[in-house]
Amino acid sequence: MAILPILKYPDERLKTKAKAVTEFNDELKQLAADMAETMYKAPGVGLAATQVDKHIRMIVIDVTEEKNDLKVLINPEIIEASKETKPWEEGCLSLPGIYDKVKRPAEVKIKAQDLDGNTFEMQCDGLLAVCVQHEMDHLEGIVFVDHLSLLKRNRICTKIRKQKAEAAKAAKEESN
Repeated sequence: MAILPILKYPDERLKTKAKAVTEFNDELKQLAADMAETMYKAPGVGLAATQVDKHIRMIVIDVTEEKNDLKVLINPEIIEASKETKPWEEGCLSLPGIYDKVKRPAEVKIKAQDLDGNTFEMQCDGLLAVCVQHEMDHLEGIVFVDHLSLLKRNRICTKIRKQKAEAAKAAKEESN
């Protein structure tokens, strides 16, 4: 297994729409294992293949405290969504240290495939529902900040630029 590099916002590759998975093979299983290891190490509760520069429709999720309930969802689609919405504070491994509230359906029912290509359905609520929708957005080239107002997005971009500048300055001072 390997830790994969996670693309950081505003990397243009995060806007890429993922393609459906058609081959269920050992390479796919290895990518899922690497993505899970990357997600756990980050640490996070979900990771889309898009975030590791693999533009296929696969996500890994584990919302448990114990990190013992890994879900691999291939070609996921929402087949039902509740009318009730709920705001959740979201963060993203592609935007470290950035959090904001996003309103999403409180419950969703999804259809997906497992690593062997078998189709299954899953009812999701709470953090799992939020995480599934957040990661599925990545497969469409959408990052959670795209759900925020332009003003909030601009503030986040400014914050990210400052973080990068501070990190570059610290690295330069360290090398001297």
